[in-house]
Amino acid sequence: MRIGLFFGSFNPIHIGHLIIANHVLNETEAEKIWFIISPQNPLKESRTLLNEFDRLHLVRLATQDDNRIKSSDIEFNLSKPSYTTNTLAFLSEKYPEHKFAIIMGSDSYQNLDKWKNYEAIVSNYPIYVYKREGSEMIKRFYSEPVILHAPIIQVSASQIRENIRAGKSIRYLVPEIVREEIETRKFYKQLS
Repeated sequence: MRIGLFFGSFNPIHIGHLIIANHVLNETEAEKIWFIISPQNPLKESRTLLNEFDRLHLVRLATQDDNRIKSSDIEFNLSKPSYTTNTLAFLSEKYPEHKFAIIMGSDSYQNLDKWKNYEAIVSNYPIYVYKREGSEMIKRFYSEPVILHAPIIQVSASQIRENIRAGKSIRYLVPEIVREEIETRKFYKQLS
């Protein structure tokens, strides 16, 4: 089975992530999407991150009614910081019956050469790239990514966190069940 791996902090998961996942399922060979929650992205500051188990919980809530999408804590048990190459090696060994592809934004694709062992990633895994505002797609590697023309929604996790800290509504930016959980548990109120 072809599995699309959507790596990210998902801090928090929002409708943009879900629209992209649905688009990948509709427009590529991917039969399932696994959201891989990264406990610590080596290229991002961790002080704004909600606890990884809480982020995993929010992803599970957001995707619980869609059997095509699964949330994964696989990186929680791997060495930190999380390197995609290590996760891919682990998944490929653990699930040899699956073929994995990577889902990423055009901004991440343009920085892929900064990733650990990026040559092995580009050589061994299909890459599905969705366009991000302000990030042009320039051919960077010898293998071509699959360019997705997913609907572009101008919403970001950092914008959502800012709204929460400012006491503003996040309704319609995240699934309703996620909004309720964030408000009930007072997530992101104290993070800088």
